[in-house]
Formats: sequence, C-alpha cells, structure tokens
Amino acid sequence: MNKIKIMETCLRDGHQSLMATRLTTAEMLPIIEKLDSVGYHSLEMWGGATFDAALRFLNEDPWERLREIKKRVKNTKLQMLLRGQNLLGYRNYADDIVERFVKKSIQNGIDIVRIFDALNDVRNLQTACEATKKYGGHAQLAMSYTISPVHTIEYYKNLALEMQEIGADSIAIKDMSGILLPEVAYELVKELKSILRVPVEVHTHATAGLASMTYIKAVEAGADIIDTAISPLSGGTSQPATESIVRAFQGTERETGFDLELLKEIA
Repeated sequence: MNKIKIMETCLRDGHQSLMATRLTTAEMLPIIEKLDSVGYHSLEMWGGATFDAALRFLNEDPWERLREIKKRVKNTKLQMLLRGQNLLGYRNYADDIVERFVKKSIQNGIDIVRIFDALNDVRNLQTACEATKKYGGHAQLAMSYTISPVHTIEYYKNLALEMQEIGADSIAIKDMSGILLPEVAYELVKELKSILRVPVEVHTHATAGLASMTYIKAVEAGADIIDTAISPLSGGTSQPATESIVRAFQGTERETGFDLELLKEIA
C-alpha cells in the first residue's frame, strides 16, 4: 500500500478548535517555509471561521493572508474549508456569488476546496463543486458524520456515490464531533474504498479521546489521507498530534517518511 498522506490543520482547524481562530497572519508567516518542507499532502490554512475571525476580531484582510502564505509555499497544496452554498458565511448565497467566490479563492492560491453541507444535502454542494473544477481546483466533497438510526454505513456509502457522481475529486469523512469509533471507521473506510474510484480522507477531532485510534483503524482499512495538527495546536477539540501519528506509522508499510526532528523544530 502507499504511504499515508497527511493534511496539516494547524493554520486553520487547529487554532479554530483551540483558540477561537485567533492566530494572526503575522504569527503564521515565520513558520510557513518549514511547514512547506515537511512533505504534507496539503496545508489547511483558509476557510471555515478564518474569514470571519480575520475581519471581525483581527482587523485583517483574509485574502491578504492567503496571498502571503501562497508566496511562501512552493511544494505543498493549500486547502480550504467551504460551507457549500453558505460559502464562509452564515446564510445561503446565490449560485453566481458562489461561483465567483470559488474562482477568486483559487486565483489567490487555493488548490483543494473541501466542500460540505451540515445536513449532507448534495444540492448545496453542486455549484461549489462545479466551480472548483471549472477553475482548476480539486473538489473534495465531505460527508458530515453523525450517529443516528438513519446514519448507517449504507447511508454514507450511498452519499459518497452521489458525491462521486456529481464530480468529487476525493471524498472526506468529516467527523467534526470526534465521535467516529475506531471499528466503525474501519468498516466505513473499507466499504467506501470498495466502491469509490476517488481517494478517501478521514477528518476527526480528539474531543472524545478516540481520534488516534480511529486514524489507525482508518489507515488499516485503506484511507488515503488523514488530518493532524502539529503538537502545540493538537489534542482537546483539535486533531491528534502530527508527530504522534507519524511515529505510530514508522516501520509500517504506510509510514509517512516525515522527519521527526523537523516536526520538533516546527513545534
């Protein structure tokens, strides 16, 4: 099997989860080149609450943050989180606004757009997905994970197939509450890998103390990419520590090849 790929979340979900998205651009820029040299699959550094927090609390231009980071990143894809038809706001927007926002995001440096709808309504993903592909980006469609009598393995399999059908370049399992159990992750990833043509990424949070175990089982089942955060911005409501996950897979067929000394310098 191929090496497991890692998406680093410290520039977006890590500090959004632990610090109310208050890292400033100036605090990020000194470490960008080192992050770029690690070998990550991508750096998640935009979208989610970063847009709102930059404007509302930090008196910053979020577009300038994107451009400044892009200037410094030569080897790693930049990734963002987009709320489907809601973009980065808290209401739905017209299709032409969605298309133009996605276009400008890609033009300013975004490579991968992770698109989700909190209720898994694929209709709210379609415009953003089409726009991402139209302007040369990678459209990753994310399934919002929860537990209920309705949300079965079969439900997520059908949802993933529907997402693939509308053009998803990859599929993410987005476990924002950290409730995806290790054995369920194994079964879900295994089933998805058996029916999908596109890569599968797993995103979870350490909130319930399950995340590292969940990642190990997901990788055993064939997950292509997992999301981690460098140790100072890991744990709690964030993701598992990048260093710990890298070490856990050393000596296995899925090892990352990352330099732990470099990760230590970054931390």
